[in-house]
Amino acid sequence: MRTIIDVLLLLIDIYQIILLLRVLLSWFRVDPYNPVARILYALTDPLLDPIRQLLPSTGMLDFSPLIAFLLLFALRNVIAILAAGI
Repeated sequence: MRTIIDVLLLLIDIYQIILLLRVLLSWFRVDPYNPVARILYALTDPLLDPIRQLLPSTGMLDFSPLIAFLLLFALRNVIAILAAGI
């Protein structure tokens, strides 16, 4: 059981790195057809799009990655707390 929890925590960590790469990529002018950019968009858009729909429009600032980081942080902590009780 502990192995499954460790894998879940690792997957969350990897996804946070992917999300960070997406945020960093947004600071530079990158061809949207670049294969790396397309992979990052494909991996992060399923989480970011629903968050964007819930947030009010803030112009050029996109707070959805910040909310996603907070949600992933909370999920990781909940899993770690539940795992400590096992």
